[in-house]
Amino acid sequence: MDTQSQNISIGSKVEIILRDRSGKEERLTVVLVPPEAADFAHGFLGLNTPLAKVLLGEKAGTTIPYLKDDIYSIEIVSVTRAEMSPPSDAEQKREESLKKTMREVQDTSAIVFASSFSGKWGDYDPDSIPKDDKPDKKE
Repeated sequence: MDTQSQNISIGSKVEIILRDRSGKEERLTVVLVPPEAADFAHGFLGLNTPLAKVLLGEKAGTTIPYLKDDIYSIEIVSVTRAEMSPPSDAEQKREESLKKTMREVQDTSAIVFASSFSGKWGDYDPDSIPKDDKPDKKE
């Protein structure tokens, strides 16, 4: 299929060039997928992201203004149908990663609080906070 005439939609594999204000360019290839299938580390960009929203409906050969951080434009190099699909467990992996990160943030907050608090019965020992590397069993 002619990559110049295909509009970007869900399931499109899109090669783009991100240009920043200093003149640097970065090539990126992504497949647009539903939000629950997003896995950016493996090239699957969720439709709910700002980048995907800007790309939807566009064609190869188009340059789009995109003011995000130091990026000022996106050039769409090619648009094809994706030959691979995201892993079926992408949403589950994302949720597990989020839970792990939240536990780490809570532990860090507890350690910071414990390190800064001194009571009349003595100081808290941050090393006494249990380290739980196991997934939550409540869900």
